[in-house]
Amino acid sequence: MNEIYTGIDIGTNSIKIITAEKVNNQFKIIAKEEEKSDGIKRGVIVDVKKVANSVYKCVEKIENILGVSIKKIITCIPTDDCIFNIVSGKIETFDENNITGEDISRLLKEAISDHINDGYELVTAMPIGFKLDDSRMVKDPKGLVSKSLEGRIVITMVPKSNLYNLLNVFQICEIEVVDIAFKTVADYFEVKNQKLDNEVGAIINIGEDTTNVSIYNKGIMIKNTILKVGSYYVDHDFSYIYKIDLNKARELKETFAVCSSRYADQYDEVEVVNEVGQNIFINQLDIAKVTEARITEILKIAKKEIKNLTNRKISYIIILGGLSEITGFQYLAEEILKNRVTVYNSTTVGVRHNKYASVLGVIKYFDDKLKLRDKTCEMFSKEDISQLISISKNNKDNATINTMFEQFLDH
Repeated sequence: MNEIYTGIDIGTNSIKIITAEKVNNQFKIIAKEEEKSDGIKRGVIVDVKKVANSVYKCVEKIENILGVSIKKIITCIPTDDCIFNIVSGKIETFDENNITGEDISRLLKEAISDHINDGYELVTAMPIGFKLDDSRMVKDPKGLVSKSLEGRIVITMVPKSNLYNLLNVFQICEIEVVDIAFKTVADYFEVKNQKLDNEVGAIINIGEDTTNVSIYNKGIMIKNTILKVGSYYVDHDFSYIYKIDLNKARELKETFAVCSSRYADQYDEVEVVNEVGQNIFINQLDIAKVTEARITEILKIAKKEIKNLTNRKISYIIILGGLSEITGFQYLAEEILKNRVTVYNSTTVGVRHNKYASVLGVIKYFDDKLKLRDKTCEMFSKEDISQLISISKNNKDNATINTMFEQFLDH
């Protein structure tokens, strides 16, 4: 079976969408697109129709590339007002000689039953571990022998209004949402590896106007908070100091600014027109000092929040978000958070930018969820899959050619 998924991340500043194919346990990007978002404030939908219009435009863009329609999708939701709870359950297995994905699904339903707060909806149910009748603890019990199966699960819920606004957006676009995950959970599934699955650590995702700080224990999110500060504040600083509009400020951030004075070229400058029509020159060293001050503030606030969230020893801190792509960010992060910090760098061909971390992660989360339950999900028809595989093959050929060309240049 061809496993092809489409995921979407609706952010305050932009919407990112990816269609990816799973091949030999690796994800190949078939297509990706981005669109300016509207109707969102601090990650929360405030105007359903405006958001739906932005989503429609983004979906239309990727459909033009794929040559097929997007009818099903996986999406992210922010953690605003979310509630955590640990629940447990126990069932008798259908076949004591072989635990199945169906047994796991029944156990999860049993554990979750009667534990959803009034006015809230379940978003994720992450198993901490499973216990067999011989008292063994395992992460994935499928195929093992046991007459009974116990499990402890971390469930997370959000207010119904938060979830329904999101679902209404896709209903307007006539797209079925097959699953939802918190952006923070999606982030973990993008960065996770076997080592992280056995440690306690933190993930910092610097968004447009908020920064999400999450604590993970052995791959399970146990604490989370949203800080009311993000990359927009860098734009605002540039706009205020140089008297330029916010669009030009954002452009400077993405194409000219660096995070640290040590990476700046004091002789490099760019000419811009300010709000009163004057031509001014902005020096890279000067703008680096502004950038460094604001990012230092964000990282120090995040560092303090990690201490507030947990007393446990933190083995890793991983930073995500488009702001982390600015030259010199790793150096500044290490200076503030020391050598346990890593600025994530995607290795997936076609999405080597941190702004796509959540949308690729939500695809990986969904695939992992299906695998644990031994289920499948067909998001495209057989005819559409043939078209998508053809595009995927062409992308692979182009990627090979590009890699050869890059190697030629390097020599």
